[in-house]
Amino acid sequence: MAWNEPGGGDKDPWGNRNRNKNDGPPDLDEALKKLQEKLGGLFGGSNKNNGSNGGGSGGSFVVLIVAALIVGSLLYAFAGFYQVDEKERAVVLRFGAFHEIKQPGLSWNAPLVTEVFVVNVTEERQYPSRGLMLTEDESIVELPITVQYNVNDVQSYVLNVRSPEESLRHAADSALRHVVGSTELEQVLSEGRNKIAIEVKKRLQDYLDSYGTGILVRGVIIQEGRPPEEVRAAFDDVIKAKEDEERLKNEAQAYANSVVPGARGRSQRLLEEAEAYRAEVTSRAEGETSRFLNLLAEYKKAPKVTRERLYIETLEQVMTNSSKVLVDVEGGNNMMYLPLDKMVQEGASASNPARATLTQDQLRQISDYVSRQLGRDNNARQGVR
Repeated sequence: MAWNEPGGGDKDPWGNRNRNKNDGPPDLDEALKKLQEKLGGLFGGSNKNNGSNGGGSGGSFVVLIVAALIVGSLLYAFAGFYQVDEKERAVVLRFGAFHEIKQPGLSWNAPLVTEVFVVNVTEERQYPSRGLMLTEDESIVELPITVQYNVNDVQSYVLNVRSPEESLRHAADSALRHVVGSTELEQVLSEGRNKIAIEVKKRLQDYLDSYGTGILVRGVIIQEGRPPEEVRAAFDDVIKAKEDEERLKNEAQAYANSVVPGARGRSQRLLEEAEAYRAEVTSRAEGETSRFLNLLAEYKKAPKVTRERLYIETLEQVMTNSSKVLVDVEGGNNMMYLPLDKMVQEGASASNPARATLTQDQLRQISDYVSRQLGRDNNARQGVR
């Protein structure tokens, strides 16, 4: 039942129990006074008599304000503490302007007037990307790339660019397309990827430095490029042919390494043999020349004796190398032929099978014996006649 309805007991919430229903609205000052009295009662004041609670309510209100200020100050002080890890750096802005860079450790800055940005400067971050791009020879290739980077200048990273990560992505795509656009497809798909990675890293770092992002590119990894699906089979055949070419080159090089040293050894041996033969012939010629000069000197002293000796020595050399002897009998018309080789073989087989040659003395004895025998036979025939 409402307080102003019939039978409600005339319970006025503003404390005007004796006020008539038809009177005006309640007094605002009186309502505020009632509220102050209630608050004073909560903090130790008394509202039993209206005359004695004026000073108590004022003191309790002051206590409330002081307590609120103390609690707020403590909260404000605690809110300003923060921790910077060893791998982090903190950029402090005061009233929106750069103030300082905090090193690792426990720090404090006044809240509301300062703003702190904590950035990890040692973590190696990665940005993977891939896409279709056009090469110098107007071919389309899909080239995956991974950029490894970290924060080098924390102040530039926080203040110069609104979104450094987004700037890195755009710069990486631009640098990659620029380098691939000036490279032929064969180089992109084969051994030219390392060169492309070096050029992309340099160009990307130049872009980031010009933007002032504070990012340092640690490395650019370019994975295996792939042609579009429509022509992948043809490109696989080309790659396989190149691998076969490289394999055959290696095999040919291995064969050359095994053959060339042997050929060089043989050629060196032939050169040494030729040099030895040249030295031998030269020495023999010099010896023959020296012997001829000595013989010439002796010939000038005794020509007849020298001629006879030369003739005999020549016959000995000729007869030594011959296995047949022809004997011309003086005063006769027949010439005797002696097959010494057959005679030697028969004599050797009968006496000593291991001995199959005759010395010069033996040949001379045989010749003398044959000559004497022929002379006796000739004399006998003449006596008969």
